Amino acid sequence: MKELSENKIISGCRIGDPDARRALYEKYGGVLYSICCRYLKDRVLAEDILHDSIITIFSKVKDYRGDGSFEGWCKRIAVNTALGYIRKNNPLDKSLDIESAVTLKDSDASIISQISNNELLESIQTLSEGYRTILNLYAIEGYSHKEIGELLHISEVTSRSQYSRARARLIDILKDKGISRSYDS
Repeated sequence: MKELSENKIISGCRIGDPDARRALYEKYGGVLYSICCRYLKDRVLAEDILHDSIITIFSKVKDYRGDGSFEGWCKRIAVNTALGYIRKNNPLDKSLDIESAVTLKDSDASIISQISNNELLESIQTLSEGYRTILNLYAIEGYSHKEIGELLHISEVTSRSQYSRARARLIDILKDKGISRSYDS
């Protein structure tokens, strides 16, 4: 099958063309699956969320106005689909005071730059769902804590606290794996 341009994929999906739908999946399925895996530890569940995301894309492609990239629009749907699942299962309902958040040394941030993407993804997967979600939204997707609070129906303070704790836990995981040197000074 000849590779379709993004415009042909969009216009074909708008009219329900199966070749355009297949092309959309082939072009974006991998990156969308990767997003789903970042939010959900279980690969089978991530596949289910990917499926739901693709169905949502197919049903809402008529609403795509061309503001921003189509890939970015598809990624946002995948993120929102994963968040919908997480909200439904409510792992983020524990509110923490920001003063109880862990303070990290600036040198700890350099640990993350020492490892491969696969090592980082594997380490992130070991975080609890709540920590993993906040870390993904803030550090990877670039949402503000206020936006995260609105998306997850939690306070901005809870988002900040959860992010701080997630980051500290990730640093500990990487240290335990021997990926980094100890920063005790």
